[in-house]
Amino acid sequence: MPRYGRVLLKLSGEVLAGGGDEKRFGLDFEAVRRIGEEIAAVHDAGVSLSMVVGGGNMIRGKEIEKLGIERVQADYMGMLGTVINALALQDVLEQLGIPTRVQTSIEMRAVAEPYIRRRALRHMEKGRVVIFAAGTGSPYFSTDTTAALRAAEMNADCMVKGTKVDGIYDSDPKTNSEARLLPEVTYKDALVRRFKVMDASAFSLCMENKIPIVVMNILKRYNLVSMLVKGEQIGTIVHE
Repeated sequence: MPRYGRVLLKLSGEVLAGGGDEKRFGLDFEAVRRIGEEIAAVHDAGVSLSMVVGGGNMIRGKEIEKLGIERVQADYMGMLGTVINALALQDVLEQLGIPTRVQTSIEMRAVAEPYIRRRALRHMEKGRVVIFAAGTGSPYFSTDTTAALRAAEMNADCMVKGTKVDGIYDSDPKTNSEARLLPEVTYKDALVRRFKVMDASAFSLCMENKIPIVVMNILKRYNLVSMLVKGEQIGTIVHE
């Protein structure tokens, strides 16, 4: 029996560039296919899925702003990177037999539907996986905040953030070898301690709408299936 009936999966753009601690760019189609296979397994187990994809593997608005690009322009460039990721995931999922729709917050009708909440809900009722791209369509908002917003709009039972780390630690594991993985964290602790795994606005949105957040390493094979389908404790859960 699946742990949650309806799930919003936030995929970091970095996971689509493949594994390892080093910063990688572009798409690693082996990684995309492997993640797609796990998403397909979760879908086939009866979980209603929607997704928000990041674009950090393509371009990061905050980083290119440092090179002299205006922040608003840089953010729009980042939104377009998320569309590339969404289209790649759509193709992989449909090759696996999973019906999929991409909806974008910036209209580009030649490649995707515009974001319409009621249409997205209807797609999910029909068993389709909906992938949301182009963030909120506005600059200054991260894809984490987009994911929390879409989770609330889609009436999700849980938001899963799939990243390259195993969960939330009490300190940075890259600089502290004794950093401890926290199996549970409250929304208030996440906000007060300013854990960098997600934006404060995303934590706040989920807290207000009582949507639990699971932060997990999606690059570890079967993690997603083990948590969502088998009900195992994977990563860190943020709740009340």
